[in-house]
Amino acid sequence: MEIDARRQQLETRFSPWTAMALDERLDVCAEEFADRPLVVTDDVTWTYREVRDLSVRLADGLAALGIGPEHRVGILMTNFPEFVPAKFAAARTGAISVPLNFRYRQEELAYVLRQSQCSVLITMTGFDGMDYLAMLDEIAPGWDHGGCDALPDLRHVIALSTDGRERDGAMTLDDLARLGDANAGASAAGRRKPDDVGDMLYTSGTTGSPKGVLVTHDAVQRTAYGSALTRAYQDGRRVLFSLPCYHMFGYVEGLLSTMLVGGAVIMQTRFDPGEYLRAIEQHRADDMLCVPTMTVALLEHPDRRTRDLSSLDAMLSGAAPAPAWLYERCRDDLGVTEMVTGYGMTECGGAMTLTLPEDPIERHVTTVGRPKLAGAAGLPARGGDLVEYAVADPASGARLPEGEEGELISRGPTMMIAFWGKPEETAQTLRDSWVHSGDLGRITPEGYVQVTGRSKELYKSGGELVMPKEIEELLCAHDGISQAFAIGVPDDRWGEIGLVWIVRAPGSTVTEQEVIALCKDSLARFKVPKHVLFARSDELPMTPTGKVQKFRLVRQAQELLEHVAT
Repeated sequence: MEIDARRQQLETRFSPWTAMALDERLDVCAEEFADRPLVVTDDVTWTYREVRDLSVRLADGLAALGIGPEHRVGILMTNFPEFVPAKFAAARTGAISVPLNFRYRQEELAYVLRQSQCSVLITMTGFDGMDYLAMLDEIAPGWDHGGCDALPDLRHVIALSTDGRERDGAMTLDDLARLGDANAGASAAGRRKPDDVGDMLYTSGTTGSPKGVLVTHDAVQRTAYGSALTRAYQDGRRVLFSLPCYHMFGYVEGLLSTMLVGGAVIMQTRFDPGEYLRAIEQHRADDMLCVPTMTVALLEHPDRRTRDLSSLDAMLSGAAPAPAWLYERCRDDLGVTEMVTGYGMTECGGAMTLTLPEDPIERHVTTVGRPKLAGAAGLPARGGDLVEYAVADPASGARLPEGEEGELISRGPTMMIAFWGKPEETAQTLRDSWVHSGDLGRITPEGYVQVTGRSKELYKSGGELVMPKEIEELLCAHDGISQAFAIGVPDDRWGEIGLVWIVRAPGSTVTEQEVIALCKDSLARFKVPKHVLFARSDELPMTPTGKVQKFRLVRQAQELLEHVAT
């Protein structure tokens, strides 16, 4: 079988596993795949050698500014090609890289810059209506004239002009490269070990304020190799994605995993289904990273019928569950034969589980996969699995027998070191080397993980505990419902009452009465939602990686209900 043969080639090549720093990995790849494309956009194509050489110039420039292992380098950039060499340049100096959410509003950006204590910020000037220079003027007056009191750790801001503007007094990325040329070799003393912290990655914030997760150079590479092995990457795989590289999804599942086989990343700065389809045709992508709402948009776009999609045969759909019909249409309408889904969290080093490309569609729908195959990079005692999963009692933390439902916990070589500057939150999440996810689930006899809900999303109505996942799975099985999100909203009489947000399937006219009737037919009375609200998928509040922010759905529901009441 072709998949088995590809896996065997990867296992042979990466056994034994050689741990190395991120910049060392780039150097190794640049030697092996020097003239192959690594970064592909409509405007530029950069080879492995070109990315390596630019990362060295930028690193030498950072070192000339005094940046080294004790510092943190913030990178506020969408998927422009410059993100890649800037990311590896930070690693090359020995500093910790802090990729930042470019959708942060001013207050959020101020919080993260202050909390992370960044010494340097590499930022776009503007993007998609966001003015980062103006935001910095408000957050840190005087930043463009050598420093400010509001952010005392911030020594330098380096601007990449993304909207035609520059700022007098602010160094540009080209200036930084030229400074590196004048100080060649300055970053050589900053090299770090594989087990040193390489990244501070802020959580998506589905339930509250983001936290800076510290992970090592080696951890993210093991996770990336687990993806390549589980999905059986062929040599030179070309992966298309718009999911941001500041998050584990784009960074690990896209950039790092692709590098291991000398492949290329076809990066887009925002998701547009027509542009996705055009890029598949133009750049001959054979793989793409999506979340279900993106996949629906691709299937509904008229260009699907006119573009040459013959190169595409693989897809990773993560961040949210997808119904069976979506996988079937990807197979029938897009020609995708190797589909997988997965599950993970930043605290674990990214996605820890994946279904196998050879799994039946039922497994993609009813589970989030098994621990990634990782061979020599995994746990020897677990047959090379990347991670070990177990379930625990959410209240006591006591281990539960396999097959029972409880809080999903995991451990392995990719787990976080700590939350930056948050010892109490670290102790709550990381206990005896196990990361406690806050997600509820079970492990099947075959070793696959099922996520049944999130402990923080449970709500009590009239003293009865309600699990949203049960309601959502019931409703999503209906042909007229594409997505369902059950939440609890405050109520004076019941404490909380159930409400469900519905995204109709294309062409559906399903009504509130039909949704309530379906729930009444299949659920206990206390689980039946009292209200139904409808929204388009693009109206849902989401993290940049496609996770619905339920705490914002609660706020929106409260506002709508209050408006109706008045």
